[in-house]
Amino acid sequence: MDITGVVRLSPETGTANVPPIESYEVLSAQWRETEYLAYGGPAKEYTGGFWTGEPGAVRIAPWPYDEICVILSGRVAVADLDGGRAEFGAGEAFFIPQGFAGDWVTIEPTSKVFVAVTR
Repeated sequence: MDITGVVRLSPETGTANVPPIESYEVLSAQWRETEYLAYGGPAKEYTGGFWTGEPGAVRIAPWPYDEICVILSGRVAVADLDGGRAEFGAGEAFFIPQGFAGDWVTIEPTSKVFVAVTR
């Protein structure tokens, strides 16, 4: 699996889905929402939280879980073993699939919120 498996989360990279509102108690007539689905499937275990890191790099091969990262501050990169690389900064969100093999590079002191789900 290469860097193309790492997906920047945005309306441009997801599949638009408007959930049915029949199960909601609608409190305002103008309520509208769209989810932009990037991945999904059965889950075994999950964890999540707040993370901080200092500049440096680690190799994780294979990635042990599907992970969503939302960068709050700083800058990181994810690189595959063939040299493909994507960088992410504050305000950006991305998904790393379970099984991805590559490097996590913390470019500058960084904080993120993450959710990790094992399939």
